[in-house]
Parts: sequence; structure tokens; C-alpha cells
Amino acid sequence: MPGRLFVVATPLGNLQDLSPRALETLSKCALVACEDTRHTGALLRAHDIRTPTTSFFEHNERHKAGRVLEALERGDDVALVSDAGTPCISDPGYRLVRDARARGIAVLPVPGPSAVITALSVSGLPTDRFLFAGFLPRKTHARRKLLEELKSERATLVFYESPLRLLAALDDLVAVLGEREAFLCREATKLHEEYSKTTLRELRERIGASERVRGEVVLVVAGASEAGAVPDLEIEAEFARLQGEGRSRRDAVKQIAKRLGLPARDVYSRLLAAR
Repeated sequence: MPGRLFVVATPLGNLQDLSPRALETLSKCALVACEDTRHTGALLRAHDIRTPTTSFFEHNERHKAGRVLEALERGDDVALVSDAGTPCISDPGYRLVRDARARGIAVLPVPGPSAVITALSVSGLPTDRFLFAGFLPRKTHARRKLLEELKSERATLVFYESPLRLLAALDDLVAVLGEREAFLCREATKLHEEYSKTTLRELRERIGASERVRGEVVLVVAGASEAGAVPDLEIEAEFARLQGEGRSRRDAVKQIAKRLGLPARDVYSRLLAAR
């Protein structure tokens, strides 16, 4: 009988978030395949788990997959973990899962923390439909091209981003998507965790004014559903109501644009066209 491959979710930061089932699985498996043996070793030692580990990351995945599959075919149970959260979600592992299934090896999930779901759950943005786009491209041209493709997407958008590229990414998000609601999740469940609901433009200004951003970031951005679905008549009515309250034309347009996640110039153009 071949062994079983367990895909085990581990804590994003707080070590107490490791589930009892994950503890048991990591203790009983013959091997733990992990991105960084030092990082996972610290987690295992914290819970007095002595299971051997082997490195399994992006640049050695193809080479190491064969060894892991051999262990599984010998009858050994193997746990696959990433540095944090659920493996195979913008992390190495999907090829191993695919190849294990192709060989008739059982692949079993041990659910737990996920940075995507963690950020969504506290964002206050719609979660009935969301699109997880992983890490944005490193280069500006490729990043803007992807964002143009996602611009009309009605689902809530979720991105991972490196702290080193966050400012450049926000520049492009503002330029392409406009003034949408946004939620920043940084260092989730860790000592300096940060959760901030704002707009893309306000977030860009705040990050630009800070000296340095630390820790991995999840960005949740409002989709285009509300903005695309609102008819011109409703925008006109809202504009008239705000002016009736004494707001200037500029302020009224800015407030409507912020609520709809549209550039102010687009709202103004639609008002002019409707009139």
C-alpha cells in the first residue's frame, strides 16, 4: 500500500493557530516536505515534534518531487507544508499533488489558516464572489496589462504583494482601477499585525509617506460590480441630492466616485453625457 500525502495548513504567524489534527498529522508522518527547513523546524520544535524534514521549494520542486513520490510509494506518509498558511496557494506543491494523484496516491487536506481567506474575512468587502490573482507581476507593463484585464471584473479582487513592490503596485492600481475601496492586511496574526480599510488612493499616499513597509501584504480591492451596474439616472439623482445638501459640484462628484470605485473624471463624464 502506498503512503498518503497530507497537505497541511500551518499558522500565518501565531503558533497557537496550528490545529490539533495538524499537530497529530505532522507527528505521525514519516517526512515533512517544506519550503524552508529552518522555518518549519522552529514550528515543529515549538510543538515538540521530531519528524524529519526535507526542503521542497519553487526552485527544487521538480527535482525533489521524485524523491517524495518514491517515499510515498514505499508506504511512507508525507506532510506537505509551506512557510505559512495553506500549501499550493501561490506556493510550491501543485505539481506534487497532481503527480501523486496520477500514481493513485491518496492526497488528503488538513485545513487551516489561509492568508487569502483571513484577509477577506475581516475586509468588510463582499465575499460572495472573489478573484484571487496571487502575486502581481514585477514589471510595470505586465502589471498594468493584468490590471486592465481585471478592471471590469465584478468580484472582489485579492492580491499578494511584496513590501518592496507595494508602492509601485499601488501606483498602478490607482492608475488603472481608480478610486476603489481597498483593504490592507499586513503581518496577519503576528506581533505587528495591521488591518486597514481605506481607498486605493489614500493607501497609496500613506504608504508613500512611510519610510519602510515590513512583512508580507494581502490587498483586497472592491470589484467593478457596483460601479458598472449603477445607471446614469441613479448617478444624476445622487448628484442632485448632494448639491441640494450644499455640496459643491467638485465635492459631489468626488463622493460619488469614491462610493462607486470610479475615477472622478468618469463620473463627471457620465453626468455631462446624461445631461
